[in-house]
Amino acid sequence: MLAKITSGAVSGLNAVLIDVEVDVATQGLPSFTIVGLPDKAVEESKERVRSAIKNSGADFPISRITVNLAPADLPKIGPAYDLPIALGILIASGQIAPNISDALFFGELSLDGALRHTNGILPMTGLGKEKKFKRVFVPKINEGEASVISGVDIYPIDSLLSLVRFLSGTIEILPAPKINLWRLLTKTIAEFDFSEVVGQEQAKRALEIAAAGGHNIFLRGTPGSGKTMLARALPGILPTLTEDEALEVTKIYSITGNLPEGESIITKRPFRSPHHTTSRIGLIGGGGNPMPGEISLAHRGVLFLDEFPEFPRNVMEALRQPLEDGRVSISRAKGSVTYPAQFLLVSACNPCPCGYFGDTKRLCTCLPGMISRYQKRISGPILDRIDIHVDVPSVETQKLVDDNSEGREKSAEIQKRVQKAREIQLKRFTKRGIKSNSEMSTRDVKNFCEIDESSRTIMISAAATMNLTARSYFKVIKIARTIADLAGEQNISTIHIAEALQYRPKLES
Repeated sequence: MLAKITSGAVSGLNAVLIDVEVDVATQGLPSFTIVGLPDKAVEESKERVRSAIKNSGADFPISRITVNLAPADLPKIGPAYDLPIALGILIASGQIAPNISDALFFGELSLDGALRHTNGILPMTGLGKEKKFKRVFVPKINEGEASVISGVDIYPIDSLLSLVRFLSGTIEILPAPKINLWRLLTKTIAEFDFSEVVGQEQAKRALEIAAAGGHNIFLRGTPGSGKTMLARALPGILPTLTEDEALEVTKIYSITGNLPEGESIITKRPFRSPHHTTSRIGLIGGGGNPMPGEISLAHRGVLFLDEFPEFPRNVMEALRQPLEDGRVSISRAKGSVTYPAQFLLVSACNPCPCGYFGDTKRLCTCLPGMISRYQKRISGPILDRIDIHVDVPSVETQKLVDDNSEGREKSAEIQKRVQKAREIQLKRFTKRGIKSNSEMSTRDVKNFCEIDESSRTIMISAAATMNLTARSYFKVIKIARTIADLAGEQNISTIHIAEALQYRPKLES
């Protein structure tokens, strides 16, 4: 007898329908075969399914069982097919006869038949809505994650036995209540408040601009000047995630298994801070079955790379395309996937190996050649892709002694300005599908960033004296647009251009 159950597979950030076809033959020697490009986890589901069926009080057929996961040319990864395979065996062996043509099934089984937490439930639930299925059956532990998707009934199942009883009409399971996504979204709580940072007014201003426009920023300064503290305070001034952004981020965390247990969605902007020993695959993503890396986990949030020159050269250079395109494409023999990577990069470094080159208090012990080699570890193309460059000098002792945090502006006050600027940008780019000024293309810059004649004269002069590349030229205008948004001004003026130019380094000719 043949049974067909509908399930799904995650490909990149999206899901595709998978038909789980189960045939229980009355002739032939007993066997259990799974075909359709299954990986090791899918192959091992044979033992999980066998034990789960027996421990749920049902009979495991002593027959020739063939399971086909179609389409057969798409690799099948992970244990999410346990539940549909087990259900298919029970139907094909004649033990139950439910009407499930309008339903999707996902879930990993324990040996006792209980359903375990399964990765990728959010994109799979979204698939159910997209393909107009009426019911989606998921593990009860994934209930909150699936319930943020409206337009489809979510049935949380705690075990195979409960599912069989429900489909047989013995017990009743109510659909999970829908979750109001907007009420969950909250402002990111940072490790430090901006009022706790002594001095560094220019760096604070630069970080405010970076947060308002989504611009990448490079902090260079002596040890102990506050670079790390500033970076870790940045999430506190970032705008609240929009609903679309929250769903984007949660999809990534769902397929990688990084969504915190009991959480239905990522409610705050991510902050990722990988160590400088991180591999290229760890940062960019990849592997035999390509998975997202740190840059994708930082999507719509902050990626902080401390001690930037200490990262391996090939790891740094791999950031070029994601910084430019806001996404990363990973190609392997089994196929290609594209993951979003629209993050705000905060990189920090010392000016030299000892860290005190240019410091007014301590003497630098590095030779000129050592300083040059250290600074050249970061290539020109990478530096050119970073919008804002700021020097973070050491703080004067007197300022530390006279510390008065009550008189300094708090993160909450700065965040209000940043939020207002982002709202202006969201309204501006409604028809373009982008979220911030940093995402503008060259055409967008020409359409939305018109500058007057005096500003154009300043830009021409600056391009010559500072050796600005074409990319740097447009980045300055984007930053000026953000500065104008923070000021609530519709047009870019010479004041905005002049401030934006302060954040660009002069390139050597």
